[in-house]
Parts: sequence; C-alpha cells; structure tokens
Amino acid sequence: MIENSNHAGDWRAAIRELAAFDRPSASDGERRGAELIAERLQALGCRVTIEEERAHGGYWWPIGLVNAVAAAGGVLALRKHRSPTIRAVTAALAGVGAAALWDDLGHGRRWFRRAVLPRRSTWNVVAETGDPDAERTFVFIAHHDAAHSGLVFHPALPRIPLKLAPRLHARAGRSFPLMYTVWLGPVLVCAGSVLGARRVLAAGSAIAAAATAAMVDIGARASVPGANDNLSAVGAVIALAARLRDQPVEGARVLLVSTGSEESFSEGMQGFGERHFDDLDPERTEMVCLECLGGPTLIVVEGEGMLRMRDYPVHMREALADAAADTEQPIVRGLRTTAATDAIIPLRAGYDVATLASVDETKLPMNYHWPNDVAENLHWSTIESAIAVCERFLRKRAGERGQAGGRD
Repeated sequence: MIENSNHAGDWRAAIRELAAFDRPSASDGERRGAELIAERLQALGCRVTIEEERAHGGYWWPIGLVNAVAAAGGVLALRKHRSPTIRAVTAALAGVGAAALWDDLGHGRRWFRRAVLPRRSTWNVVAETGDPDAERTFVFIAHHDAAHSGLVFHPALPRIPLKLAPRLHARAGRSFPLMYTVWLGPVLVCAGSVLGARRVLAAGSAIAAAATAAMVDIGARASVPGANDNLSAVGAVIALAARLRDQPVEGARVLLVSTGSEESFSEGMQGFGERHFDDLDPERTEMVCLECLGGPTLIVVEGEGMLRMRDYPVHMREALADAAADTEQPIVRGLRTTAATDAIIPLRAGYDVATLASVDETKLPMNYHWPNDVAENLHWSTIESAIAVCERFLRKRAGERGQAGGRD
C-alpha cells in the first residue's frame, strides 16, 4: 500500500515501476499494472474502481486467421482455376474475411473475433475526482498494457523514407497505411476468384501469406516494456490527479481512465464504452486521449484510422493547441496517424475527443513496439509539457463550459 500521497504522485517512479514487469493485453501482468495504478490514484484522493471486461487480447489471431484462409483459398483456386465451385467458395471465404477485417480494423462491432476467438479478462482503471454532480465531465485516457514486438516494427524501417525521400517525408502529413497490407490480400483473392484473374489471385495470395507470417512473428514474441507506449500517458494521468488534489477544478467532474487491452485494438476502451457511454452525455462530455508522450516532439493528432481516416472535432484540436500556447509548450500540428488509439471508440460514438501524443524525427512514436521502449529512453520534459497542457486544457474548458453551457 502507498501510505504517503506525495509518493503516490511521483509519476516518474510509477513509470519505472510499471515498466519493470511484463504487461501484455489481458494478462496477469496487465491486472497487476491496473492494481498499482489504482493504488496510486486512490492515495491521491480519487474514487477508484478496477473494472473487469472481456477481451480476446490480441490482433494477430483475427488478422492471421483471415489471411491464412485467404492465402490457402487463393492457392487452391489457382490450381483449380477451371472449377467454378472452388472459385466461388474461395471468393465467399475471402470476402467474408475482408469484411471481418474492415470491421475489426475500424474498431467496429468485432463480430468475427467475438464469435470465433476465445476471450479472457482485461482490466480498466477508472478514477473519479472533482465534483461528482457537476454538469460537465472531462475524461483523460491512457492505457497500461504493452504491445508485442515484431519484425514489422524494426526501428530501421521508418527511417528509410528519411534517407531515400527526405523532402517527401518532410511534407508527409500521415503515416504509411500499414494495415491496408493485411486487408488487401483477402480483397484481391476475393476479386481474383470472382473475375477468374490469375494474376490478381496470385498477388492476393502472396500478400495474404506475407501478412500471415508477420502476424505469426508478432504473436510469438514477448511484450515490450512500453515506457513510451503507453506508461508515459499513465504517468501524466497520475501527475494530473496529484495536481487536481492540490488545486481542484470547480464545477467539473473528471474521470482518469487507464485501459487494458488497448494493444489488441482498444478492446478495453470498447468495454469502457459499453459500460459507461449510456451515462456520459456526449453534449456534456469531452475526452482527451494521451498516447506515447515520451518522444521528443509533442503533437496534436489531427485524425486517425487504420483503413478509414477520421478527423477529431476541430474545436477539440484547437483547444489542445491553445492550451499548449497558453503554457508556452512547443507543439506540432498537421499529423494524422494510420494506427489507432483509444480515442477512436468515443470518436465513433459521437463524443468530443482529441489525442495528445509525441513523435520523433520519423513522425512516428519513439521506439514503437520495440524492446528499447524503456524508461531510460524517455524524454521526460515532453511528458512534463503534456501534463501542463492537460491541466491548462481542463481548467480552461471547465471555465468556458461552465459559462457557455453547451457545445461550441
């Protein structure tokens, strides 16, 4: 137990403590992390609940299974290309698989993984501070599970554009849409089977086989320490709790949320939404997702989406930028991510939400899903800037909203 509340607010120590043990999605390590975070937030005066949800806990099985079936079907259709029955079955399986991946990668209903794959427990930490009866609610979101590594995350890969096309990279406003490569294989196999196009079938089968191999590689690897992704945000949430204990915000209810199973495509946040969205009025709730805050450059993310790009509400992005300007924190605009954060769940549900993050010179999170994502490599000053931005955002928005009483 943490008896000294000042020690509980030592967010740097919390990051180091949590990074010292494995925390893959929906695991005992994730549960242990949730308990340690809850203990600190409770010691800081928050009303804390650990909520157990259900999650599959990975993304390699949903993606890998679909692509393996598509690859096998494509090869069979190539060999039996004169058989309309084989082609029809292959087209149907690949088409259903492509639809399943569109839903899964888009953070939709997750009907495929829920129907086919096993599920286990995952743990969200939900801490409440401020006025529980306030008209407005502000939600700050982090996550405490850690990602598996994989060769596709090798740090040399995102540096290739820096060397080969530096001017193009400097102008780029979004990351490479990597997840299209795991969706494209089943799409091409389906199209090739319907059209009887052998080249399309061959290309789709090859892409699907490569995607399957990549998913097997990721699933076989251990989780990384996850200091930047996303204990840096957990540290910011703890620091914000300490500041709100010392200087409460009047007229605002604040939820500090750390989810589990974010790395399995926001399953923990999806569980939070299913449990809480009915009680959180979108007209009176604003959310800020904190993601990978330990890199050298703080950014306001303009939008996100693995397959379909979704921009955050303009006024929320501007509010974060204004908070940075008010606190004289350097911040970069104009970047969108083709990965996904927990913000995609409330964004799809119609909430005012934005994401505060950081990147390095590759315009990607530093040490992303790689074993060197350790506390020693964090840019602590960037996390401090993020904490200041969050506090200013909250105090300013709480004051504005209390006077305006509605959306911008």
